[in-house]
Amino acid sequence: MRGLRVRLWQAGLLLALLALWEWATRTGRLDPFFFSLPSAIAERVYRWFSTGEVYPHLYVTTLEMLLAFTIGTLLGVAFGIWLALAPGAAAVLDPYVKALNAIPRVVLAPIFTLWFGLGVLSKVALGVTLVFFVAFFNTYQGVKEVSPVILQNARLLGANRLHLLRHVYLPSAASWIFSSLRTSIGFAVIGAVVGEYLGSAAGLGYLIAQAEGVFDTTGVFAGMVVLMVFVLVLDALVGALERRLLVWRPQGEGGQR
Repeated sequence: MRGLRVRLWQAGLLLALLALWEWATRTGRLDPFFFSLPSAIAERVYRWFSTGEVYPHLYVTTLEMLLAFTIGTLLGVAFGIWLALAPGAAAVLDPYVKALNAIPRVVLAPIFTLWFGLGVLSKVALGVTLVFFVAFFNTYQGVKEVSPVILQNARLLGANRLHLLRHVYLPSAASWIFSSLRTSIGFAVIGAVVGEYLGSAAGLGYLIAQAEGVFDTTGVFAGMVVLMVFVLVLDALVGALERRLLVWRPQGEGGQR
């Protein structure tokens, strides 16, 4: 019942804001040229889906996002585990990791476009740079947080490095890793859309850029709505996967998000 009440409040707040926006635009308090109308935006989104116009763009963005998310997460988790278990290598590479993480990712977008062209690869490369560091830092911290007492007990029972990795380090870092996944989904989409916005021939970012180029405010907001719903659906899927794989975790430890 508590969850239902929260959902009703969320829906009510959204409807109230949309009604206020619609009223302010229709009465001239907001300029429709700059803010459009929620009803016009909803009509544009419906037209895109009913005619199938948005599906090719949605497919391209989904492909770029999935590739960036998968590659960035795998690399981040692998490097996070490696550096957490190799203090010497971590000490040597620490300034390089911090320096690379400090680079604004938007600056890299034109470089990746020059290297990989206007296709999928340049967007995937940008998304990987965003996802990698989120997965890396969460995995690194999760492995470092393993209790020394648990490690000592496991070693006394005869566990080798492979056993420790499989039965101690990975389960301990699982919550951290899944927490990073929910953030990484958004970053993977950002990488794909920003890359498309700066230069591409398809994708949600391309759709928004085209609408912006002809001062079509309704198209810009419609693209943003599709993008937000897309990210919310992906986040819900990752959350469901997290709850299924981490059934052993107590609810108070982050089961409610």
